[in-house]
Amino acid sequence: MSGKEIRNRFGKRTALVLIPLTALALTALTACGSDDARAEGASESTASAAPAAPADPAALTCGGQGIDASAPIHYRAETLINAPLSTVWDLHTDVERWSQWQQAVTTIERLDQGPLREGSQFRWTTPAPATPITPATTLSITSSVQQLEQNKCIRWSGPAIGEGVHIDSGTHVWNFTEVDGGVLVRTEENWRGAQPEADVPTSTGLLGAGLEIWLADLKATAEAHH
Repeated sequence: MSGKEIRNRFGKRTALVLIPLTALALTALTACGSDDARAEGASESTASAAPAAPADPAALTCGGQGIDASAPIHYRAETLINAPLSTVWDLHTDVERWSQWQQAVTTIERLDQGPLREGSQFRWTTPAPATPITPATTLSITSSVQQLEQNKCIRWSGPAIGEGVHIDSGTHVWNFTEVDGGVLVRTEENWRGAQPEADVPTSTGLLGAGLEIWLADLKATAEAHH
């Protein structure tokens, strides 16, 4: 299925898209200072304000490394995808094609060549709308792969920078496990920085909403391919 067909099938999002750091929830972070935005998004983000309760309470890791457990902003979520592991893995790690199924990814480029691996870097951009406390801007996010185990897990980290918006660092871990019914995808992420940490509950809610949307998009696209 082509990128255009995927877009036509699932449609464009008309509301603010919350995609996490190193999955672009950073776009939503600019709404932290808007009481109106919080009220309008309460039905979507309130439920995500606390970490999800996954079946396995153990911290997610890749190569023995997880998120920054001391970070005040972190969130974990999971979903079951009815598709082969190879389909889910290939879709998720073919980062140069993310813009075909993640509507908030405006540009993306690999900073190295060959299969995604430890040490690989990629940079993407996403628009961030104006809010009462931040200007409209374009966020530039550079992610560095720290650990990767084929068809099993990946962990990356990096900052996000835009005019008036700055997240010092984020660490994102993904685990992929074959189970009855498909692939269990689990993800966990944290943010660090003075700006997001100025309002931990709101930032956590936005991070959670972004991760849930990313999982939903990954599930829909993988199952459509399958």
